[in-house]
Amino acid sequence: MTTIILNLLNHRGKEWISIESENLEAFNSIFRKLDARWTKTHRCWLVPCTKVSLKKLMTVFEERAMINLDPLKFALKIRRNAQPIQKREAGAKAQEQVQSAIHPLSPANKESLRRMLETLHLKAYSDRTIQTYRNEFLQLLSLLGNRSVDSLTTDDIRRYLDYCIRKKGLKENTIHSRINAIKFYYEQVLLRSELMLDVPRPKKPFQLPRFFNQSEIAAIIKAATNLKQRVMLMLAYSAGLRVSEVVSIMTRNIDSQRMSILIEGAKGKKDRIVALSPVLLVMLREYWKTYKPSQTGYLFQGEEAGKPYSARSLQQVIKNAKKQAGILKPGSIHALRHSFATHLLDKGTDVTMIMKLLGHNDLKTTLRYLHVTNRDMLQVFSPLDDLNLDPQTNLRNLPKPKQ
Repeated sequence: MTTIILNLLNHRGKEWISIESENLEAFNSIFRKLDARWTKTHRCWLVPCTKVSLKKLMTVFEERAMINLDPLKFALKIRRNAQPIQKREAGAKAQEQVQSAIHPLSPANKESLRRMLETLHLKAYSDRTIQTYRNEFLQLLSLLGNRSVDSLTTDDIRRYLDYCIRKKGLKENTIHSRINAIKFYYEQVLLRSELMLDVPRPKKPFQLPRFFNQSEIAAIIKAATNLKQRVMLMLAYSAGLRVSEVVSIMTRNIDSQRMSILIEGAKGKKDRIVALSPVLLVMLREYWKTYKPSQTGYLFQGEEAGKPYSARSLQQVIKNAKKQAGILKPGSIHALRHSFATHLLDKGTDVTMIMKLLGHNDLKTTLRYLHVTNRDMLQVFSPLDDLNLDPQTNLRNLPKPKQ
């Protein structure tokens, strides 16, 4: 009989019960009747984390499958009792239990995973990168059974990636992430870089940065419901900051004398200096009078004392502001960063200066904005404009549509 694993999953700011199994497709019609939703990100079915949803699941699958509740119970217990750091560690442990329940790892592959995590920590990779590499590497290990990952050949790795693309339908970005994890293990842990030399990478689709025009940004800022939210949105746009950089700003990082802001430990563990907008400074002073943030703590404090404002909450702020302003164009806080770069290019700012302000490592990343700026396009006129077609005359000559 098929085993179904239930676990707790935080997806898009909400808690869900995730449903995992070796044979999920056999139950697709049942999941749809349960109003479950499929997530491409985690490749599993989700139902709301409520007693009603859990009871429905237990009733429907009572005679159809074995239900393993242990990971869900473990995660709920951790959520109730653990501290934030302990929660992350316990979450990783719970995820390992789920993987082990579906595809038990051999002792050799468990040791390979341990050595990889150890090397990532020793090289001081970020928590987010470690979690990503761990999850991607586990996907490979879970398929190997008793075969050691150390025994794989280049052809084995190519066949595995082909399976991920053609059978599992994974997108290019996910495949790149998976290759990075596998590459790290063979190059940095086993010191066998030759294994990955003949492993090709899929071509990534060329996507233009999503951005708002200045009227839309003004409308979004004005639609923010309180001073704190408005200041955070203004800060993100005025300096082209990532959402993590906005919520991590410390009060001491604002230098009104030099009109600058210090961004500490940003992506790639790099510090940088960005300009402090005079308009933003006025708003920050009003914010200071109203909220009185700690001089030694975070500028934007969350609900819990001493903790920063949640990045998810800030994403929800812009989502609500867009809805209030009637803006249907897609885009999150990161779109404000794209807008900052695009609007500077429109005004003729040197691209290398924008690169420094954004904290990019590679100029190629910044050059993407050249494809969306209208600085040069304003000098180009459409050949349609040379035909001397008066719009009003054209409209009068058109037959009226039939009722």
